[in-house]
Amino acid sequence: MIFLIATQNSHKKTEFQRILAPLGVEIRTAGELGLTYPDVEETGTTFEENALLKARAGCLLSGVPTVADDSGLCVDALDGAPGLYSARWSSDTEGENGDDEENNDKLLRLLKGVPDEERTAHYVAAVAAVFPDGREFVVRGECYGRIAHERHGSGGFGYDPLFLVSTAGTESNEQAASGDFTKTFGEVDPAVKDAQSHRARALNKMYDLLKEEL
Repeated sequence: MIFLIATQNSHKKTEFQRILAPLGVEIRTAGELGLTYPDVEETGTTFEENALLKARAGCLLSGVPTVADDSGLCVDALDGAPGLYSARWSSDTEGENGDDEENNDKLLRLLKGVPDEERTAHYVAAVAAVFPDGREFVVRGECYGRIAHERHGSGGFGYDPLFLVSTAGTESNEQAASGDFTKTFGEVDPAVKDAQSHRARALNKMYDLLKEEL
């Protein structure tokens, strides 16, 4: 069954496909379906609301089931920023995403001099699925870690080269403050990321939900 993914981000498409493929789902972008995905104004006040806005727009456009996510990094020393604005953080143009490298540069600049135990952060991902028959589902995943002082690794995307994770996993900021962190999401194997990341956790919840629905 073909599902539209409401993004042109090839990294996200790969991650969605990798986890949902066992259901017989084929993830396609709008371009691959000969469509132009519209600009969707992310007016929601939560990750869940924004994910649903994007999935609804994609479903209306394509007439096929659509999945979308809205995700972000919440840094405790920055009072939860960049949060909902993670992708757009360094952009000078309202509504446009910033460059990953510039976003990371801004994060490092704002955390300069902040000690390890105060560099706790968590990723959040909300994944939505909208069907042409009106069914709508949204799930949430979180992953706790710490912000490194410099980039490590070339894998992943977004803030992954700065997001340190514990191989044992962490479930709270308190654990992240005292945990043992040696690698970023930019360094770990995709299988490790699938076991721990915010998006993978949300996608695994969506997998279980879609398994019943399909």
